[in-house]
Amino acid sequence: MWMAVALVAIVVAVVWFHAASPWWITPLASNWSHMDHTLAITLLVTGVFFVGLHLLLAWMLVRYRHRPGRRAHYQPENHRLERWLIGGTALGIVALLAPGLYVYAEYVRPPRDALVVEVLGQQWQWRYRFPGQGGELGRSDARLVDGRNPFGLDERDAAALDDVLVEGNELHLPLNRPVKLLMRSIDALHDFYVPPLRARMNMVPGMVTSFWFTPTQPGRFEVLCAQLCGLGHAAMRGYLVVEDEAAFQAWLKGKPSFAAARAPATPGPGGADTPVQRGQQLALSMGCAACHSVDGSPGAGPSWKGLYGRSETLSDGSHVIADAAYLERSMRDPQAQVVQGYAPIMPKTPLSDEQVAQLLAYIQSIGAQPR
Repeated sequence: MWMAVALVAIVVAVVWFHAASPWWITPLASNWSHMDHTLAITLLVTGVFFVGLHLLLAWMLVRYRHRPGRRAHYQPENHRLERWLIGGTALGIVALLAPGLYVYAEYVRPPRDALVVEVLGQQWQWRYRFPGQGGELGRSDARLVDGRNPFGLDERDAAALDDVLVEGNELHLPLNRPVKLLMRSIDALHDFYVPPLRARMNMVPGMVTSFWFTPTQPGRFEVLCAQLCGLGHAAMRGYLVVEDEAAFQAWLKGKPSFAAARAPATPGPGGADTPVQRGQQLALSMGCAACHSVDGSPGAGPSWKGLYGRSETLSDGSHVIADAAYLERSMRDPQAQVVQGYAPIMPKTPLSDEQVAQLLAYIQSIGAQPR
């Protein structure tokens, strides 16, 4: 009998907690109310089954409890009961799946006037691409991806030359305007997830996935990777800024086109771009800033500010001077000598001797320790 009372008490407590819980879904920052409706239907269907099964079990414990002189009746088959169970289960599954299929169909079918934005995922950073004046994104090819062309854009395509590139983890979008996101990954499985927008989508290497939404509330929302993509997965974060159209256009105008990004850097003394400038451009294109700051702020890796010539303590307790030789070893084999307090999450990236020299020049220019 006490088990039946306990089951009823569990049902009452769960229903009361759901009704009185303060942890409701935050206000929508997009038009995707269908997501909330689907979630409510899921909770309703599973809740009905939860309450019904627990109350049925409690009734059975009371109705068929042990009594002196009473024996259980053996009934190996009950076709009527089986039909009821099959029918009820089928209706529950349909009630769960049908709304989800409808919502997903709408989720990947954007309006014709939606702003198209490409999201590029790479361990462990985000990049973004907007169409240029022509309003169309240019061609891309995974075979064209390199340190200076992380998007893999085709220089022979005129539509690609005016594409606007965002080398950073912050994406700006206009308020009250539908946006279609095209998702690509160039290394591992990622997932672009903005919790307040109810919006997420897997990013599979070799595929282009998409979804759309309309931001309806201004604000700054955190972007997360919702698929385990390596040891630095937790550091793959960014921000989505929703603002009015004028502010968005002003932000977008400050970003370079693909043609401008491919152009030589500003000439230095002697008429050629310097190794420091090349190293800075290379560090941006390779996503080094996702882990290594240049202002001394903490990150997933040691800050580059004042790194050159600094004494570092390694994970095994030994000490090393961060000179050119050590930094080159760290670039070519990041797991060999890891600085104490940091996880060995830096991926091994093929670098030419020229690229290593450029990165060393840039790191040294940020501020070397006096020796």
